[in-house]
Amino acid sequence: MSLKVEKITRDDQLKAAFKIREQVFVVEQGVDPQAEYDEYESQCSHFLACMDDQPVGAARWRITPNGVKLERFAVLKDVRGQGVGQALVVAVLKDIEATPEANGLKKYLHSQLSAVPLYSRFGFEKAGDIFEECNIMHYKMQLA
Repeated sequence: MSLKVEKITRDDQLKAAFKIREQVFVVEQGVDPQAEYDEYESQCSHFLACMDDQPVGAARWRITPNGVKLERFAVLKDVRGQGVGQALVVAVLKDIEATPEANGLKKYLHSQLSAVPLYSRFGFEKAGDIFEECNIMHYKMQLA
């Protein structure tokens, strides 16, 4: 099995990432499509994970007034637990490191409860109380 994560540079890659997000968030988790796609899409750095050349995961990050926010991590159900989420986190963090504007900014994310262990592995720690976003319980986590 070959797993590759790339920064998105082409429209077909972005379409594939959106399709994964739609499958995971809208279809599987019942998130309102209006909430899933937002006004920040064009400002974000987007990533696509492919397993044996098939798109299986997506993520994005952006700079906000609070720091660098990692978001929209989505992995198709049938490949979960095979390292796709970890590969996406590694690629996103590496890209943030290579971005001068992001230097010294706090890195944070809103993690669904099921993903807390994944982000903890990379040094993210819970910051604050549990909260609801799009009818799903989350923790704000930040890189220690």
